[in-house]
Amino acid sequence: MFRLLARLLGFIIFAAALITMVHDGALSIAASELVITSLGEMWFAYSPPGLNLTQAIIERNIHPYLWDPIMLSILKSPAALVFMVIALIFAFLGRRRTKVRAGLDLR
Repeated sequence: MFRLLARLLGFIIFAAALITMVHDGALSIAASELVITSLGEMWFAYSPPGLNLTQAIIERNIHPYLWDPIMLSILKSPAALVFMVIALIFAFLGRRRTKVRAGLDLR
């Protein structure tokens, strides 16, 4: 059940990455220059209070070091790239395992 859920989430997040790439491509064509949307810009456009709440939770309850260099570098990276990496992680977790035969095959 976990593998099915991981594969499904990987597929959905991969679709989000493709949609983000198409959106950036359309914006680039309209602006006649390369436009790449960062994850932070996208998150702020859809939910500014959610971004501020996440920052407050991480800085107060976990550690301020986690927010400033680590999360900020992730939020500044292209959204399509972040979605692709997350989709690959879920696809890796949901992969089918192959049986490894160790020893002699006496057929």
